[in-house]
Amino acid sequence: MLEPTWGVILAVVAARHATGNHRSTGRVHSKTTPTRRLEGRMRDALAPREAVSGGRSGGDFLAGVVRVRRFALLAIVCTVSAARAAEDPVQEAALRIARLHYEGGGDWYSNPSSMPNWMRGFQQRTGISTVHEEVVVRPGDDLFRYPIAYMNGHGNVKFSDDDAAALRRWMLAGGFLWADDNYGMDQSFRREVTRIFPDRELVELPNDHPIYRSFYPLPGLPKIHQHDAKPPQAFAVFDGPRIVLLYTYESDIGDGLEDPEVHKDSPEKREAAMRMAVNILMYALTN
Repeated sequence: MLEPTWGVILAVVAARHATGNHRSTGRVHSKTTPTRRLEGRMRDALAPREAVSGGRSGGDFLAGVVRVRRFALLAIVCTVSAARAAEDPVQEAALRIARLHYEGGGDWYSNPSSMPNWMRGFQQRTGISTVHEEVVVRPGDDLFRYPIAYMNGHGNVKFSDDDAAALRRWMLAGGFLWADDNYGMDQSFRREVTRIFPDRELVELPNDHPIYRSFYPLPGLPKIHQHDAKPPQAFAVFDGPRIVLLYTYESDIGDGLEDPEVHKDSPEKREAAMRMAVNILMYALTN
């Protein structure tokens, strides 16, 4: 049985997803739950998942979906310490995502105001509580505490063998990685994806994919910055029907999420970037 915290989060997400309501109606409240106990239960829930991640029958697939959603809900409530949750129960139910730290020399830390702005915008538009402060995590660290991770940059991306294996395990266990090319990480990122998923390919998403209507109805991926003047493209790695890795190219959503004075983007461009980012997060939470 779902505990109260998980049920509240799932109900809010499902209601927003089903109604398409773009107005905030309140905050998510929950009871305090000890973080360590939940983390242990999360790992127990994840243990059988890898056994069915290969060829899956209908029953295995349904079991996998249940575990994926259980993982996402558990990860949400495991991100705030029990002490902090006792002070503010709302924070226990708040969604926190991680920025992925990678090696290779690329600026993994770029667009520093994009994630806080994204989290604030998501909360304001959906009513789902989020933690606005950025947290940085390496693939081999506490990645399993977060259901969703974000990475961007302009330069070389490199993962060690251990980090590549950790990312694969995390994504196949229910994690969702969004990589946003700021300009210059395309070649190295594609190389690293083939190391993480040698048995899978990046597939271009059509403009009618559900990610473009998960919250706002959008015509496709927006073009925020010119770069090489190529059309924006979204690619994905799938595990069955579920996207585990999303790669946005020639778009630069992160720049559009930054503070207005940083890139001087027009209000229209910034709104397009925020709507796409909201859709991505809502899709990740509901699929």
